[in-house]
Amino acid sequence: MTISRRFFILALTLTLSVSTVHANQPQIEAPDVLIKRISQEVLDLAKTDKRVQSGDQDRIMEVVLTKIIPYVNFQRMTAMAVGRYWRDATPEQQAALTKEFRTLLIYTYSGAISQVRNQKLEFKPMRAAPEDDEVEVRSMVLQPRGEPIQLNYRLEKTATGWKIFDVNILGAWLIETYKGSFSTEIGKGGIDGLIKVLVERNKRLAVAPAKASKTKSAD
Repeated sequence: MTISRRFFILALTLTLSVSTVHANQPQIEAPDVLIKRISQEVLDLAKTDKRVQSGDQDRIMEVVLTKIIPYVNFQRMTAMAVGRYWRDATPEQQAALTKEFRTLLIYTYSGAISQVRNQKLEFKPMRAAPEDDEVEVRSMVLQPRGEPIQLNYRLEKTATGWKIFDVNILGAWLIETYKGSFSTEIGKGGIDGLIKVLVERNKRLAVAPAKASKTKSAD
């Protein structure tokens, strides 16, 4: 299982209460509270929604698009994953890269929702000052069997609230895991080559749920 897929599976298991809202910014949900809330909503749906439990891909995609995607800064994630090549990309290429990377992560997250089990997540105290515009929310995934797993989030403050822009699992940041493969593809075919690879990968992922659904029906 890839590190990115493991992250998305585990990210759905957030269940425990978290800490404070900044008193001088009552209109903005604290980053740790935000992570807990959206993850709890997804977890509850994964355990109670019959369409999700049956593997209904339309319903699972709906959950991802409404409950998770609004709180992720995909443009920043894409720029970080592309690295120094981002500055060389045209605005059109940057838009295409962001679109395809966003789609890739949506498919990955959607595929993980049906795999939620009985993991729980315990937050560590967040070390941040009220004026900080970037924070790290640290946690440990508690499993029914096995050792706890580190799961941390990096978030940035925006005009519309806190947004996730990176995740760390088992000591590895998600963006870094993509950065190497993106660099390799750019080295072989340039920015357009990477875009093509992402488009093709997303096409395969779009077909996979339908095949899985047919197999399940046959069983």
